Amino acid sequence: MEHSRRGRPLHVTIVSDNPETTDGLEFYLRRAGVTTTGTRHIEKASEMTPPASSAVVLFPDDFRSEAVTSALASLRTQRPSALPVLVTKEPKQFELLPSSDGGLLPLVVPKPVWGWTILDAIRARLDSESPKRELGLRNLP
Repeated sequence: MEHSRRGRPLHVTIVSDNPETTDGLEFYLRRAGVTTTGTRHIEKASEMTPPASSAVVLFPDDFRSEAVTSALASLRTQRPSALPVLVTKEPKQFELLPSSDGGLLPLVVPKPVWGWTILDAIRARLDSESPKRELGLRNLP
């Protein structure tokens, strides 16, 4: 099982309306030792994300913007310790998401992207957030 450098087992939930995207990323992550779940239903993102999940990889281009906004809000309240990862062709539209509630700032990854790039970005962000979490200082630079 894959762990972050801080020893936390990695679990990633993938939210995409494209079954090839979900299947391909799940296959790669599982081969890398990451536990995964996936859904094509954005409205079920929070319930499909276990409480101990490390990250939620969301492909917002697959969904209506209102559904994405709602899913992100739900994840921030129901799964605040899960890192939201937005993989998109339009990264600028997600750069200024609110962060005042203490949840993790979303990680925005521009498309096109490979599975290992997503995994490395998740590891790097979670490892950089660990000391801040231990001190209760989320979202500080």
